[in-house]
Amino acid sequence: MQTKTINGNVPEGGRPGRAGPAPGVPEGGGPDGPVPGAGAARWRADSAPVLAGAAVAVGGVGAFLALADLASPLRAPCTLFFLVLAPAAALAAALGRLDPLSRTVVAGAGAVALDLLVAQAMLALHVWSARGGVVAVAVLSGGVFLGVSVRRRWSGARGRGSRTN
Repeated sequence: MQTKTINGNVPEGGRPGRAGPAPGVPEGGGPDGPVPGAGAARWRADSAPVLAGAAVAVGGVGAFLALADLASPLRAPCTLFFLVLAPAAALAAALGRLDPLSRTVVAGAGAVALDLLVAQAMLALHVWSARGGVVAVAVLSGGVFLGVSVRRRWSGARGRGSRTN
C-alpha cells in the first residue's frame, strides 16, 4: 500500500514529519527512554508568557522603587531594567513587520537611544532627576504604545470594508 501526501514538505525518509509522539509511545519518550529535545519547543512556547510577565513585574518594581525613592539594593538594577524594557517593548510593538531578531536588535538600540535623548534633554534644561527620567521614559513609551494601538485599530477598521454598497 502506498501513501501519498498533499504537501511537498516531505523529509528525505519519504514520510512526512508528525506533530506529536509516535503511536504507542509516551510523549517525550521512546522505548529506550526520553528522546532528547522532545519537549523543548513546547516548554519554550509555554514559558514565553511567564517570562514576559516576570519582565513586566521586574520593570514595574524598578519604576516603583525609583518613584518612591526607597533605599533598596534592587533599586538600581530594576530601574535600569525598566528604563531599557519599557521603550524596547514599545518600539518592538511599532516594528511588527520585521523578523524577530531584527526587531529585537532595533528595539534594544532604540531604547538605549531614547534613554540617552531623555537624559541629554533633561541635563540641557537643568531639570535632571532620577524620578523625572523614569517618568519621562514611561510617558514616551506609553505614547508609542498608544500610537501603535490607535494605528492598528484605525487601519483594522478601515480594512474591514467601512464602505457600504
